[in-house]
Amino acid sequence: MRKLIVTAFVSADGVMEAPGGEERYRNSGWTWQDIEFDPAAYAIKGTEQLEAGALLLGRKSYEAFAPVWPGMTEEFPQYNTMPRYVVSTTLAADDERWPATILRSLDEVAALKDGEGDPIIVHGSAELGQALADAGLVDRYHLLVFPLLLGAGKRLFSKTDKSTQHLRLIEHEVYSNGIQKQVFDVVK
Repeated sequence: MRKLIVTAFVSADGVMEAPGGEERYRNSGWTWQDIEFDPAAYAIKGTEQLEAGALLLGRKSYEAFAPVWPGMTEEFPQYNTMPRYVVSTTLAADDERWPATILRSLDEVAALKDGEGDPIIVHGSAELGQALADAGLVDRYHLLVFPLLLGAGKRLFSKTDKSTQHLRLIEHEVYSNGIQKQVFDVVK
């Protein structure tokens, strides 16, 4: 069985955002604008792409990544060559610039996860990440936690009323700019 890993930039109060601030809300852009850059804090991004065997995205993130990532061959060479999957009930066809297999349900994600291979990594994709967690499909979280409280914005975790989900901290580091790397395994 493959591990499913959700990776995110997240504020201390649980707001997640893509680098550069694609969501338009009051504090959009906090990932690069409000914190001094420390390259050590982002080393996990290189490790993730070396260890991943597939990339899983929600429709909105896929539509944002597809026109950009194919041109980022130096920054994301593995993501540009590994299998990509998009979970969507509305996407009619993949983007030919960055081909992906369309999955129509979480059952199809579970079947993909049941196969053999290296981990499946989920970038961005807030709604998908919440749905995967609520369905018990997430095995690990790779979080870069920024020392900010933002209030509004997309949340990493859903507000679903469910049983307590325990996490086991397996890796942690604090960087000079206050960002914390937190790697959690989901206790099942």
